[in-house]
Amino acid sequence: MFSKTNGENKNRQQTATQPTIIDKPAPPSLISNDVSIIGDINSAGEVQIDGKVEGDIRTKSLQIGEKASINGEVVADKVKINGTINGRIKARSVELYKTARVIGDIMHEDLSIETGAFLEGHCKRTVKSEVSTVTPDINEKKKR
Repeated sequence: MFSKTNGENKNRQQTATQPTIIDKPAPPSLISNDVSIIGDINSAGEVQIDGKVEGDIRTKSLQIGEKASINGEVVADKVKINGTINGRIKARSVELYKTARVIGDIMHEDLSIETGAFLEGHCKRTVKSEVSTVTPDINEKKKR
């Protein structure tokens, strides 16, 4: 009735029944209103900016707060703008809310502009292949 099990078999059974670990998505990176950054920001996740950035931003998802100010190019899958951007925007989805102020061109697949938003620049609708922003390569050197 009772038998002695080999240690190897026991380890195999435990390994087979252990749950697999699933990586959780990282929480959004937050740049608060008292932070000023001079330099580029690269992220494979979500970034929320309420402060000031002097540089280019490459991320999957970007939210710009009302008091935020960005001077540089923005490349992302999704951008929600409540603050100020001075530079080109390349994104699949761009939303300008009533407090948004954008000076620069917007390349987009989807664009929505709320009444009261300020936009000075050209808007160009692109097809999926023209805006390749899915996951930025953080190690890629900037080419100009």
